[in-house]
Amino acid sequence: MARTRNPHTDVPVSDPPVQGRPGLVVTAIGILMALWCLGFAAVNVVFEVTGHFADGTSAHYAPGISVVDWLVAGLKVLGAVVALLSVARRPGFVSPAAVTVLVWAAFATLAVYVLGSVVEAVGMGLGLIGGVDQIGTRSVAYVLFFLLAAVGFGVLATSYSGRHPHGKRLVILGALGAPVVLGLLLLAIPALLAAFGLLPGP
Repeated sequence: MARTRNPHTDVPVSDPPVQGRPGLVVTAIGILMALWCLGFAAVNVVFEVTGHFADGTSAHYAPGISVVDWLVAGLKVLGAVVALLSVARRPGFVSPAAVTVLVWAAFATLAVYVLGSVVEAVGMGLGLIGGVDQIGTRSVAYVLFFLLAAVGFGVLATSYSGRHPHGKRLVILGALGAPVVLGLLLLAIPALLAAFGLLPGP
């Protein structure tokens, strides 16, 4: 860190710290998380292209399901953008403060999902909801799939905050605000679609 001298005193003054770049490992994690999000979004796109929801018992509500499916795909693409922004050298079109909120929001959303899945699995194991026979290999693999993503975004969030310290307020805003907003969004939109008869009512 360079040091200069204050013209009014002989005490050396430190220059502002230079924001560091992410290391190779963190950069690789950012790219992998972006690919994770895009690959997962591709599943939703395939569903829409192939008319996955146009047949069977849900065919009558295919338009409403399609709206929710595209919304989820969009959120996954947003996650990919956030992952890349968190390891970009100079994303001039987005402020570091905004990236801080977004990357912590992505981590918190995934972490809440994983935690909820684990609580549900424990409830099944204890016989409180459903039964333990409902916990299959596919379900476990699915949760582990999200757990890896949560860990990856946790690394990105921690690394980004270390390189761009903006205080705890933005971290709390992203970590606590995103799951609440996303939860309300995913409740409000299906309810609105149900009101128009595009999805089954409660």
